[in-house]
Amino acid sequence: MSFVIVGYGRVGTRTVRILHEEGHAVTVVETDVDKITRAREAGHQVIAGDGTDQAVLQDAGLDSALAVAGLTGNPICNYQVCQHASEAGCRTVMRISEDVPEDQYNKYSSNVDELVYPEQLGAAGAKTALLGGSFNALSELTAGLRLISLTIPEDAPIIDKTVNEIDFGSTARVYAHGPAGESMTIPRPGQQIASGDRVALVVEQESVESAKQALLGE
Repeated sequence: MSFVIVGYGRVGTRTVRILHEEGHAVTVVETDVDKITRAREAGHQVIAGDGTDQAVLQDAGLDSALAVAGLTGNPICNYQVCQHASEAGCRTVMRISEDVPEDQYNKYSSNVDELVYPEQLGAAGAKTALLGGSFNALSELTAGLRLISLTIPEDAPIIDKTVNEIDFGSTARVYAHGPAGESMTIPRPGQQIASGDRVALVVEQESVESAKQALLGE
């Protein structure tokens, strides 16, 4: 399987490394000279150019790619990348920030196969989404982070709260959510929590218990 990754920053670098280590053909698209040099020194194939330019994506192997990911720090750029890739029939993955307004989120989610956030997920979420897999990325989370999944009881303090109202500080993030009996997906920031819902978190090792308490109460 072949993939095109636009953006060789923190998330892009780790995603490319994981895919490469698993034997997949990966082409990096990047404009920054230093990042281009780093990617080539790591042994990766690189196309120097703007990933929002369809011709550049064609040079990177768009027509033969299984999936394309826009993993730069610019959601607008990432969305343009995914539009070109979608027109070519590729699976699309787009990195967004946690503070994307709901109307923009809805636009992106309607036109892109997978949205990847927050940054703590790094390459684990992006790589899993590229391969069309589930959220079973435990072995690929960076050291110090865990992925946990919980069912929300009737008396939980977060009932009727939205995802972005749950306060973990900087130690955890909601990765996925699913109503009772349904599969989990990446939630909208305004997604409300109900009794019986499943919630998956990425959480720092030492903060697992406090994160559970924030979700479930005493």
